[in-house]
Amino acid sequence: MKKLTNYFTNKNIIFKELELIEPKSIGSRKKLTIYAGTGVDSNYYAIFIITSKSRFLRKQAQELLELTDKLAHFKEHNFKKKNLLISSPLCSKAKLFLQDNGWKVNTIDEKDFN
Repeated sequence: MKKLTNYFTNKNIIFKELELIEPKSIGSRKKLTIYAGTGVDSNYYAIFIITSKSRFLRKQAQELLELTDKLAHFKEHNFKKKNLLISSPLCSKAKLFLQDNGWKVNTIDEKDFN
């Protein structure tokens, strides 16, 4: 979590609360890391970290939106800021789809977050 907070601090985002959410708790079997946080600017952040070797496709982007809806229902509030930190190659259609739906997509180095 320290690496995550340092990553966002470099982007001038400071969290007053950051919670790790197990994917099982929202009914997912996917291998990803989910964080729900509140910034000092009173925005709610949903942060998804995906580290895989295969390409992230448009279909998976749709599944990510569904997971966000489940997370919003689980935490009982909507998230104003949604971030995807991904280490695998990203399909251009998936990236465009996520950005059109209000996501910020950033590529990371896998070893930085493991």
